[in-house]
Amino acid sequence: MSTLLEKHIVELLQERNEKAISLLYDNYAHTLLGVANKVVRNEELAQDVLQESFVKIWKKADSYDPSKAKLFTWLFRITRNTAIDKLRSVHTKSDKEIQMDVSDVYNVGVESIRPEFLDVQENLDKIEDKYQIVLEALFFQGMTQQEASEELDIPLGTIKSRLKIGLRELRKIYGPAMITLILNFL
Repeated sequence: MSTLLEKHIVELLQERNEKAISLLYDNYAHTLLGVANKVVRNEELAQDVLQESFVKIWKKADSYDPSKAKLFTWLFRITRNTAIDKLRSVHTKSDKEIQMDVSDVYNVGVESIRPEFLDVQENLDKIEDKYQIVLEALFFQGMTQQEASEELDIPLGTIKSRLKIGLRELRKIYGPAMITLILNFL
């Protein structure tokens, strides 16, 4: 895509001109659908993700900063994060379905501990911001260490160090066995 067209689309987005969405769709929809499909691995869900992504793109148009990322990178991240959210939503929905023939009322053990009930995200507030940001990117936004390095503009080695220290800080809150359990569920 030419940088001239990209600049034109950005200008239209910032002006809240609806023509921007048409141009975005014409030039990026196929690729973004591929991104969504790669994450959710379901054509129908990928279509939903694409639609939700375009709504988010329109609503967040004023937050795009060309000095921080290229337009495609910004679109890619929104679509990928929307796909990850959709996938988690589908899994959570199926986890909540009532299964009458399966009960673990009398089998409360390690397998029945659910991280969403342990306030993991709330307890992240108890550790330093630099570790918190890395843990959120890796575990709650689904990024790889390389992606977090690029997204946060932090060297990969620093990402790895902050991950290690951040997990050590969480171990102080939950205990070593519990943090291993939580990481297995995330």
